[in-house]
Amino acid sequence: MFDMRKIFLRCRECKKEYDPTFKYICDECFGPLDVHYNFPPITKDIFTNREQTYWRYFELLPIIDKSNIVSINAGMTPLVRAEKLGKKIGLSNLYIKNDSVNPTFSFKDRPAGVAISKAKEFGLSSVGCASTGNLAAATAAHAAKGNFPCYIFAPSDIEHAKIAQALSYGANYIAVDGTYDDANRIAAQIGDSKNIGIVNINMRSYYVEGSKTLAYEVAEQLDWQVPDQLIVPTGSGAMLNAICKGFEELETVSLVNKVSKMHMNCAQPHGCAPIVDAFKNNSTDVVPVENPDTVAKSLAIGDPGDGRYVLKRLQQYNGIAQESNNKEILDAILLLARTEGIFTEPAGGVSVAVLKKMVEDGKIDKDETTVCYVTGNGLKATESIMEILPKPQVMQADVDRKSTRLNSSHALISYAVFCLKKKKKKHTTTNTTNTTVT
Repeated sequence: MFDMRKIFLRCRECKKEYDPTFKYICDECFGPLDVHYNFPPITKDIFTNREQTYWRYFELLPIIDKSNIVSINAGMTPLVRAEKLGKKIGLSNLYIKNDSVNPTFSFKDRPAGVAISKAKEFGLSSVGCASTGNLAAATAAHAAKGNFPCYIFAPSDIEHAKIAQALSYGANYIAVDGTYDDANRIAAQIGDSKNIGIVNINMRSYYVEGSKTLAYEVAEQLDWQVPDQLIVPTGSGAMLNAICKGFEELETVSLVNKVSKMHMNCAQPHGCAPIVDAFKNNSTDVVPVENPDTVAKSLAIGDPGDGRYVLKRLQQYNGIAQESNNKEILDAILLLARTEGIFTEPAGGVSVAVLKKMVEDGKIDKDETTVCYVTGNGLKATESIMEILPKPQVMQADVDRKSTRLNSSHALISYAVFCLKKKKKKHTTTNTTNTTVT
């Protein structure tokens, strides 16, 4: 068991330290509080034969007592060697970290699971979140597993599949007539006044620790090597910052070599790309987008809480910030699906589209080890892709009639019908011959 003295909170700004309590803002400067660790000795061998979830990294996570873990078996998702996609865009060492196959079909199972486990450890009576959709499902699923009442605050116009998913787990859904930032403000006020553990607000210090497991897994799956290039779809910026923290912690415990040479890159959708705008303007100020307008609704966070910290990470790790428009996003969804058989929601399309742009712009060398993060499943946002897919043709249940109307693109079907008829005719002739002999 981890001794409680081995974890503590530290202000990201003034560096004041606190005990690891239900707290997320510094009393002195109102900066965000991060979890820090006095790590025990850790070797690669301790992960051998452990469970295939992100809880295999228990020593690197902020839960004190394992009995408080609320797990739905998320994590250890595939790191896919994307040879076909790589060949298509000009990379020989490309990987897709496919988090679309988590239990609720997005990476949000990681931070939600850690936050709700910590809520259990704190003895809280209820939990919730502000969400653009994916976190709603992840929080609701973990709340159901942990026997917590759950309150979801989300814009009223998010994808229907995401609403249905959260409601199916038994969550209370509060639809906000406004943007994600409006939902976030309401959730913060209600959470603080009612002592509800809002996972991405007043539990945020612990919540973001789940996302750093995206670094742990990639490193382990690459035999404890650090990638040269990472492309991360970015909304609030918390995941990108957490992935950097994860690699840094692996270096601290000597599981990987120096991480200073990796390139961390931020991918945002046009129509809600305030971090990209600041990066391109060489500014440290992230100007909020009041009315996000993008097909990538899970990244439609106009006022990213970790935006300026992302800019610092890009500078620290020699990365760039780039955006992709709706057409590029949808094209990238199809490109990934038709090369690697991975169907992603638009957020993953953003990272693949930006990856493609970076290669075209000469920002990534052909032989560099490149990891592109795909964070959500396409089945959660089918509305966005349906408009560019071919409409299925309705075929009457009459092969003879339909086969005469098929165009050249259906020649294979016509040939199959011809072969079937020929086989049937041959079979009839054989039967007739046999009858005569008898």
